[in-house]
Amino acid sequence: MQQIINFIIRNKTFLLFLLLFCISLIFTFQSHSYHRSKFINSANFLTGGVYESANNIGGYFGLKKENQILLEENNRLKSVLFNAQTGKLKEAFIDSLNYNANYKYTPAQVYKNSYSLTNNYLTINKGQKDSIKEEFGVITSKGIVGIIDKVSPNYGRVRSILNSNIGVNAQLKKTNHFGILTWNGNSPYMVQLIDLPKQAPVVVGDTIITGGLSTIFPKGIPIGTVAYVKTDETENYFEIDVALFNDMTNIGHVYIIENLDAAEISNLNNLDE
Repeated sequence: MQQIINFIIRNKTFLLFLLLFCISLIFTFQSHSYHRSKFINSANFLTGGVYESANNIGGYFGLKKENQILLEENNRLKSVLFNAQTGKLKEAFIDSLNYNANYKYTPAQVYKNSYSLTNNYLTINKGQKDSIKEEFGVITSKGIVGIIDKVSPNYGRVRSILNSNIGVNAQLKKTNHFGILTWNGNSPYMVQLIDLPKQAPVVVGDTIITGGLSTIFPKGIPIGTVAYVKTDETENYFEIDVALFNDMTNIGHVYIIENLDAAEISNLNNLDE
């Protein structure tokens, strides 16, 4: 203890300077949006590099699982192509694939993934250099993952669907009844669908998909299945627990979705404002 006190006394001038310097930086970042944004981008770059190194080590031991996931996805895509070529694919399914012409998909790798907090995020290895921007959707072959909310030159931060501040337009697959997908912070395997009208013919086991009413996700991206149904306090809407198709505790590879018509749609919607 005495050695610590002696160290502080010997270096009191430097330690005082360091304290005042840190305080001045905090005030600068809080009062200037430009400096704050630069700091966030730099922090994303540094932490992204650390996560990349850690992910390379962990990824080596998870190659068997990742290869199995990719194999399953390739088999599914080959089945779609084969059935389309032989005319065995249902017309309704072919129509559901037409949105691909308006969307660009960019593959990415997850370097960090939190799922035990109230507000969870993922870090991916794509950023501004890859034309990735905020408000791009992120999915896997099994379903939605989240929405990009921060980008640096080489990395992006994704607001996970396991985040109390996220809301995604979603619907019943068998009808056009819509609701809002949220998360109550309890289970990483379960999200909630609220504001679904009581008139909707929903039962346990029904499939929930994205509704396509925003410029982020196209209609038809899988989300999960209905696990529990009840009415809210007003008894006018359902509150539904949805078991996710994705295992959000084990996300390795993702696809970033860019809506190529997003700017045109936004400009059109802003004409009357």
